[in-house]
Amino acid sequence: YFWSFLWFKSLFVRKVDPRKDAHSNLLAKKEENNLYKIQFHNVKPECLESYNQLCEGMLPKIHADPQYSCELVGTWNTWYGEQDQAVHLWRYRGGYPALTDVMNKLKQNKEFLDYRKERGKMLLARRNQLLLEFSFWNEPLPRPGPSIYELRTYQLRPGTMIEWGNYWARAIEFRQHNHEAVGGFFSQIGSLYMVHHLWAYKDLQSREDTRNAAWQHEGWDEVVYYTVPLIQHMESRIMIPTRASPLK
Repeated sequence: YFWSFLWFKSLFVRKVDPRKDAHSNLLAKKEENNLYKIQFHNVKPECLESYNQLCEGMLPKIHADPQYSCELVGTWNTWYGEQDQAVHLWRYRGGYPALTDVMNKLKQNKEFLDYRKERGKMLLARRNQLLLEFSFWNEPLPRPGPSIYELRTYQLRPGTMIEWGNYWARAIEFRQHNHEAVGGFFSQIGSLYMVHHLWAYKDLQSREDTRNAAWQHEGWDEVVYYTVPLIQHMESRIMIPTRASPLK
C-alpha cells in the first residue's frame, strides 16, 4: 500500500522541463554586457545632509572620469519607506571585468579612500546587490525632472524568475504610455530571486492616476492575478533624486 500511495502521489508532482541555460541568460539583454550595482545606505539622521554633500562631491567625479568603466545611473534619498536612506544605482558597461577593474582602480584613489572613510562615520548600515537588466525593459537613461521615483522590490519564490519574466514581458507595454517605466532588474549577487522595478512620476497623485489607468488595459488584471502568487515579499520606496543624480 505504501508504494502504491507514493506512485499515486507522484502523478500530481509538477514536472519540470529540463533547461540548458541559466535564467540570467534567458532573461537578460544579450546585445549589451551591462552589470548594475544598487547600494542601500542607512544614514544617521543627523548626518543625512552632510552625507548628501559628501556624495555630491565624489560620485559625479567617478561618473565623469573615463578611466572608470562605470556610470552613475541615479542617486536618491528615500522619501516614503525606509527613512534616512540613500540609494545609488551604478551601471558597469563590460560586466564583471569592468566591475573588477573599477574596484581595483578605486583602491588606488586617495580621494575616494578619504571619501569612503568619512562616509563610514555617517552610516548605520549598508548593503548592495549586483543586478542584470531584463531584456524587455528599456535601459535607464538620464532624464529631466522634476520627478519622484518609485522603487518596487519583489522577493520571489525560488524557481519562479522565468515565469515572472514571461508575464512582465507582456505587461510592460501597459506601463509605458506615460514614459513612467525607467528600468527593470533582477539580482545576481546579494539577496537572490529579487526583482527591482524603477518608475518615474511627476508627483504622488500622478503615480496614483497612472497606476489606476493600467487596470483599464485588457490583460493587466491577468498579469496581476498570475504574478502575485510568485511573490514572497514586496516593498515600495518613494525616492527623491539628489542634486548629483542623472535621473532628475
